[in-house]
Amino acid sequence: MRDALIGIALTALITGVVWVFWGSSAIMPTAVFGLLAAGIHVAAVALLKSGLRQSFGTLMWRWSMGMGLRLIGVVLFAVAVTLQGDRFPAIPTAIGYVGVLLPLMLTEMRLIR
Repeated sequence: MRDALIGIALTALITGVVWVFWGSSAIMPTAVFGLLAAGIHVAAVALLKSGLRQSFGTLMWRWSMGMGLRLIGVVLFAVAVTLQGDRFPAIPTAIGYVGVLLPLMLTEMRLIR
């Protein structure tokens, strides 16, 4: 729940910054991909948490599945920018995804202490 709230807050912050630089047309793609990044991160952390008390092989498998989810987000970005470039301009969309996902990934480090 904490990661979801942080993701929503980061999405709002980054969407506001992008709006200042790119205008109102950048709000939707930034917000959509920011929320996508937050959702992907929440799912990846849930996978990782369920593997923390298991064998190392299971832990690595679950971590890999979380990274795979993040890669699916990159593929969705490429598809959106390629097929709907007028609705999803590349830079605001990328900022929405990467700008939310990277800080959230840094919070994941607290799980392994």
